[in-house]
Amino acid sequence: MSTISNEKFQFVKRDDYASEAIDAPAYSYWGSVFRQFLKKKSTVIMLGILIAIVLMSFIYPMFSDFDFNDVSKVNDFSARYIKPNAEHWFGTDSNGKSLFDGVWFGARNSILISVIATFVNLFIGVVIGGIWGISKSVDRIMMEVYNVINNIPSLLIVIVLTYSIGAGFWNLIFAMSVTTWISVAHSIRIQMLRYRDLEYNLASRTLGTPSYKIIVKNIMPQLVSVIVTSTSQMLPAFISYEAFLSFFGLGLPITVPSLGRLISDYSQNVTTNAYLFWIPLTTLVLVSLSLFVVGQNLADASDPRTHR
Repeated sequence: MSTISNEKFQFVKRDDYASEAIDAPAYSYWGSVFRQFLKKKSTVIMLGILIAIVLMSFIYPMFSDFDFNDVSKVNDFSARYIKPNAEHWFGTDSNGKSLFDGVWFGARNSILISVIATFVNLFIGVVIGGIWGISKSVDRIMMEVYNVINNIPSLLIVIVLTYSIGAGFWNLIFAMSVTTWISVAHSIRIQMLRYRDLEYNLASRTLGTPSYKIIVKNIMPQLVSVIVTSTSQMLPAFISYEAFLSFFGLGLPITVPSLGRLISDYSQNVTTNAYLFWIPLTTLVLVSLSLFVVGQNLADASDPRTHR
């Protein structure tokens, strides 16, 4: 047997720390989510439109002295029906009011209603859905509640409630939140049933882990994409609800601007001075469409199965 030449080989000292080092690149779930999210061109375009509209809706009104109810220029014929130009970007209406100001004040209220109503429904739906999916006794009760509520059109419930309690910002949010949460809770319940009896959850339950910890620590992180999907559907839906109700005079008071109120007020201008009708409508469509596309793309990106 030939001996090992010291000139060609050298013994390496044992290093316990080096043997434990992980050579694989560091993985960040949310980093991977945003990389997937920003890959699509539709995401970048719609996100840019959404950010621009949101910034204008919340920053511009802070520096404007616009009063939606001011009709002081109604007798000033030179200020009426000015078409969009360098001075009046969106033109003026029959009262001489600036449509540019009206659109951004209205968009702010519409977006606020949508965001608050979505947060309320999402919070209630996730909490109730988590309990609903983990508890068999609660499941029996909630399924009956769901079957009753699900057979009544949600828009009909909102219309009846707004008639009953009257127009108002918080009244509208309350009407939107009475039953809408049940669909979110049902979606969470279905996902909970998928995950609650997996081996690691059964092991946790056997070891005495409380149910709320199993829900929060083991199951909810798996439902991020489901929650984001629900959010992306509710945001544009609530904006559409507000626009629909305000169009028929059921949403916000007539003294409060919103995109739906503007579309209703200028509905007679579809052909004559058409900019008064089509500019608020286009803004509403852009807000709803960008919220939906961005939300859906974020939901797809947050699904771990789409990661490589």
